[in-house]
Amino acid sequence: MSSTYLIVMAFSMIVPFLMQRWLKSTYGKYSKVRNTGNLTGADVAKAMLEANGITDVTVEPVAGQLTDHYDPRAKAVRLSEGNYDQPSVAAMAVAAHEVGHAIQHNTAYGPLAARTALLRPAQIGQSMGPIMVMIGFGAASAIGGAGILIAQIGLVLFGAAALFQLVTLPIEFDASKRAMSEMTRLGLATPDDNSGSRRVLTAAAMTYVAGLATTVAWLLYYASILNRD
Repeated sequence: MSSTYLIVMAFSMIVPFLMQRWLKSTYGKYSKVRNTGNLTGADVAKAMLEANGITDVTVEPVAGQLTDHYDPRAKAVRLSEGNYDQPSVAAMAVAAHEVGHAIQHNTAYGPLAARTALLRPAQIGQSMGPIMVMIGFGAASAIGGAGILIAQIGLVLFGAAALFQLVTLPIEFDASKRAMSEMTRLGLATPDDNSGSRRVLTAAAMTYVAGLATTVAWLLYYASILNRD
């Protein structure tokens, strides 16, 4: 194995692990801190939806921890059990963030359409891109240009996965920005609540940054393999 491969492998294991540890630690801390208004995540979500005139989105509990998400097809804000019915700072932050996505959907926020268009190519690229690169490169000595072409197609597909993650970043940051703004505007959170909420949302955002950084590192590694040929 080359030293470059080992470096990329170590990077792709260590950085996401550290970001996940940061998120779990921060979330764990603020899930034990009661917010000032004694509002559950469900309370916060419903208040934000109502204030923004969004009447066709439901708020539902979902099993698991940090499984919170907004489902645009079902038009549902789904909150993990610990956030749905707990009045913690972490619960209000996570709930507000997911409603931020619902507000994006309701206002036809541009980057959402771009991410939707990239979803299928990104899924294919994430699973098949690296395989095609390695198979194509390995077969190049036997089948020549056809092998390189397979590897190049794999690289493009994997690039779609990186692009999907890149487009996801502003969507996530914007949802957090909307969350903080709406909680303040509606009087749901005090400055102390906002301080903890911001820490939770920042830690969550960094997991997306780590994911993109890891994908880009592998993308550059695969590109360097082809350039050596």
